[in-house]
Amino acid sequence: MNNNNARYLKFKEAMRYLDISSYITFQKMVENGLPVIQIGNTKRIDKQELDRYMLSQTIKGGQ
Repeated sequence: MNNNNARYLKFKEAMRYLDISSYITFQKMVENGLPVIQIGNTKRIDKQELDRYMLSQTIKGGQ
């Protein structure tokens, strides 16, 4: 079931949310500090943390 209002996203859902098609790019985001929640073999991304991470990557002056 795909719930657009879900707070906790599967990796593919998070990639779709950001309009990123490369898993390698997404994996680099995780390696660079994007928090991942893991319970057993299940991994999720908190949408609020994803938004915070994206804001933290903002560069000034578009450089």
